[in-house]
Amino acid sequence: MITIENLSKSFENGDDKIWAVKNVNLHVNEGEIFGIIGLSGAGKSTLIRCLNRLEEPTEGKITIDGVDITNLDKSGLRRVRKDIGMIFQHFNLLSQKTVYENIAFPLELEGMSKSEIKSRVNTLLDYVELVDKKDSYPSQLSGGQKQRVAIARALANNPKILLSDEGTSALDPKTTKSILDLLNRIRKEFNLTIVLITHQMEVVKDICDKVAIIEDGEIIESNKVDELFRNPKTKTANAFISGLDFNIEEESIKSREFKGTLIRLSYLGDSAKEPIVSKMVKNFNIHANILSGNINELMSTSVGYLILELLGDDNEIKNAIAYLKNQNVSVEVI
Repeated sequence: MITIENLSKSFENGDDKIWAVKNVNLHVNEGEIFGIIGLSGAGKSTLIRCLNRLEEPTEGKITIDGVDITNLDKSGLRRVRKDIGMIFQHFNLLSQKTVYENIAFPLELEGMSKSEIKSRVNTLLDYVELVDKKDSYPSQLSGGQKQRVAIARALANNPKILLSDEGTSALDPKTTKSILDLLNRIRKEFNLTIVLITHQMEVVKDICDKVAIIEDGEIIESNKVDELFRNPKTKTANAFISGLDFNIEEESIKSREFKGTLIRLSYLGDSAKEPIVSKMVKNFNIHANILSGNINELMSTSVGYLILELLGDDNEIKNAIAYLKNQNVSVEVI
């Protein structure tokens, strides 16, 4: 559906050239929700704006449904953009227009008849549960309602792709969940492909199929969400997943002296709910001291983490670790 090849974007700053995006390569499958996560200034918003050429790439290639959009003229780009909806962090609604008029606006630009516009807008208002707000103005809406209007407007032209640039970061947790539920429903019912920019791992955890981590304009890690949670390969990924408190706790554990072997376990799905550690202790002549742990509930599975100190004979510990790995548990000696 979307293939990004060697994409870079630079900005001029006097005599200096600043690279906001550097040599990015990604592929997003049709019907996927693909998250791109990074800290402020990492380049994620620039990257997503390149996908519909709101920002012009400096180098590289973007292919959507087999079409290289980086080579399109203005007319060709307008045609492609009809299939790409976009929602923003601060909604970008027209303050002088009502909810109805905001959703109708892109349809008016396409020259659709008033009767067709009325039918389409009313269908969308019902879909996002804002029928009673059709004559309200943005200033009269809550943040969640504004984002629902923005989503309805983005869906007006029946796009194949939806781009979300920090679409939930201005919302409280409860409202964020309702918007994520709506996006997931849209994906399932319309088979939309969604590319979602965020700095919140909670958002990735709740809705995304795959995720890429961007840092200083570069993709440093990309994987299925469950695999990333189970086995993060970079410090940045681990920090996002574990959360600051858990990360500090783990570093504190590593700084202390222990007599036994320290291991970090991560496990997926049903394994997260099985008494694997208890079974290990029964099967081998060792003791296990639980130092830290948590479980993350992902969209389709669970990922659990434990830090253990294993005490006993070296061979028994080695066999115990082998046993854990055979139980589909990822084991790292720390």
